[in-house]
Amino acid sequence: MSEKRNQNQIKRKKRRVSKNVRIASDVWSALRPVCVFFVSLSIVIGMVYFAVDFAYDNYISPVEKGEISGEDDPSYVTVTIKSGSTVSGIARQLKEEGIIRNKAVFQYTAEFLSKGPKLQAGTFRLSPKMTINEIIETLSTLKASQATMRFTIIEGADIETMAESLVAQGALGDKTRFLELCKTGEAFADEYSFVKEAYVAAGPDRKYVLEGYLFPDTYEIYVGSSEETIIKKMLNRMDDMLSLAKAHQEDAGAMSIDDIVTLASMIEKEAKRADFARVSAVFHNRLEEGMMLQSDVTVQYITGSNKLVLDSGETSVDSDYNTYLRKGLPEGPVCCPSQYAIEAALYPDESYLDEYYYFCAGDPQEGNIVFAKTMEKHNENVEKYRPLWIEYDKQNAE
Repeated sequence: MSEKRNQNQIKRKKRRVSKNVRIASDVWSALRPVCVFFVSLSIVIGMVYFAVDFAYDNYISPVEKGEISGEDDPSYVTVTIKSGSTVSGIARQLKEEGIIRNKAVFQYTAEFLSKGPKLQAGTFRLSPKMTINEIIETLSTLKASQATMRFTIIEGADIETMAESLVAQGALGDKTRFLELCKTGEAFADEYSFVKEAYVAAGPDRKYVLEGYLFPDTYEIYVGSSEETIIKKMLNRMDDMLSLAKAHQEDAGAMSIDDIVTLASMIEKEAKRADFARVSAVFHNRLEEGMMLQSDVTVQYITGSNKLVLDSGETSVDSDYNTYLRKGLPEGPVCCPSQYAIEAALYPDESYLDEYYYFCAGDPQEGNIVFAKTMEKHNENVEKYRPLWIEYDKQNAE
């Protein structure tokens, strides 16, 4: 009886196991499609993710990682888009210059955003750290994106030297129009009273009406700025510098602005800054006494010579700039004077006023000036230093 009972229990267990297997099989049959779907979906999502990530890294993302630190970020480069460039042409240029990763992506993005026709010609500052959208926006907004540059005009440069420097620094492509505008200054006479004064006072011998009025300094301009824009930048600075001269003129009423600038230009060329006020005093003394200024720098301006020892042919050249022949100041300024030279023209060294009437160069290697009260002492100084001047001129010529 007991044996029979055990056999029945074994049969019941087998039937339960068989039933559980059938249930599990039925459940798996029902769940298998769902599991296959989700596994497949996970694989597809993973593939899509890696595909998108790969596409972004290789075709869409900025060429360089990191944020732009500011306007002076070293990653910025200057890119010039020529007039008539197509979207595909611009994309090709940007790819060649390392600004974007892929030409087609840039082109499709520009067209999708309806920005293709708005991309402009001009010079732009772009960074490989910029996104495609940022680059497209920049190329669509010319005024906000024009590249800037700086140029420097040194103290004591004349108009022609200045023009050559502007070309060399890339501010101008050619000096012709710049010199034409500086010749008469007429285009600026209505806007600047000191230019109008110089324009009205200019005689037929005047080389450039704007000589002396383009203030020496460092300026920032948009790349490709016109000659007029560049000149106005310098005239505006000169207007600021002349405020002292205008106030002095109103108080004294003796010298015109043009006379002050002319005298300052001579001081600038004759000496180093330490001697400006003393040289100014000598010129003031000679003007007061009706003596010729006999300034070599005025002769050098019209002859182009840079010698310390001028010959009789140079000092007798027929010109209103020649202060060996003409009494008073020359026809106009001979360079662009600094603020210090302008101040020296207005305020000469009082200890030298009514005392010193002569000066000459000392040792050319030192650049010092030697002053004298009398003609006799001046001649002694000239004889003392002339051999050094001759040797200096000889070395320069060689």
